[in-house]
Amino acid sequence: MGNLPELLQWALLFGSSVLLGIVLHHFNVPAALLLGPMIIGIIMGTNSASIRIPRISFIAAQSVLGAMIGGSMTAAIITSFVNDWPLVLGITLITLLASSFLGWLLCIRRVLPGTVGIWGSSPGAASAMVIMAEAFGADARLVAFMQYVRVVCVVTVASLVANFWVSSTLPAGTAIPVQDWFPVFDLTNFGLTLLVAGVSAVLGVVLRIPSGALLLPIITVMVLHINGWLEVELPEWFLGLTYAIIGWTIGLKFTPAVLHHAASALPKILLSIVVLIGFCAGISVLLVHFLDVDPLTAYLATSPGGLDSVAIIAASTHVDLPFILVMQSARFFMVLLIGPPLARFMARMTADKQAGDI
Repeated sequence: MGNLPELLQWALLFGSSVLLGIVLHHFNVPAALLLGPMIIGIIMGTNSASIRIPRISFIAAQSVLGAMIGGSMTAAIITSFVNDWPLVLGITLITLLASSFLGWLLCIRRVLPGTVGIWGSSPGAASAMVIMAEAFGADARLVAFMQYVRVVCVVTVASLVANFWVSSTLPAGTAIPVQDWFPVFDLTNFGLTLLVAGVSAVLGVVLRIPSGALLLPIITVMVLHINGWLEVELPEWFLGLTYAIIGWTIGLKFTPAVLHHAASALPKILLSIVVLIGFCAGISVLLVHFLDVDPLTAYLATSPGGLDSVAIIAASTHVDLPFILVMQSARFFMVLLIGPPLARFMARMTADKQAGDI
């Protein structure tokens, strides 16, 4: 596929993604416009496609998604978090420790070289972990591979769970609401939303804040929205394009060279991901029991994917979106705050043990 003209590759990527996205959407698969482009991206990436999503496009997509997340936050949700913060942070910390333990096992068992398993197992902040891992001397390609394999697995499983849950809980004969992809919208509010998101994303990148293109728009838009200074306006067709760009970015990272490099460790990497997903699903029971949230909301709130991908899935299903975003945001911030120091500590322990075993 790499021998095809780039224009034809782009046409195949776009056309196939639209087609698959429509098919998945027809069968009511949540986040069809993320999942479809991601699958097509993986297929083309593993078949030596030479095209890549420009970095500026990915930053723009992250900024729009950050605006969507920030606009979903309300003062009531922040108050709820303040009231339940011990449970929220406790569950978040347990997830982070569990992922670090799994990474440590991968390193100790020498499934992956050096300290790759520690950095690759972190549940979120993928780009930050890849950069930190490279600075620590770990193989950045394998770390990125682990991070994005986890994202793909989590997105796929979460979409299937959400689809099954929605299908099984709706009363027989209930029609699923038709989504209005081209609603009438306020052009001024739309422009202001994009301006705030864009400026925030640029500042996040310039200031070198980890995941700043997503993080700063979330915070800025949330503050402005809660105080009534900004009416967030993002039409469905625009969000769909944003989801597709994120899906393509993830999918096209799976190149033949990276797959060949990681082929021998792939089964054990997948096993560790399955264990982590299962562990987080078990933790969701605590949310159902103590906070009386519905099981699907609890599952998505604790799912170990990236904040962006889980937010897309949650936004396409009938769940408590703000609660999920609070839980995922709490883990996102915690990963950024204590994830790198924890990973460095685990990496040093692992490196010392491996050196002692020689």
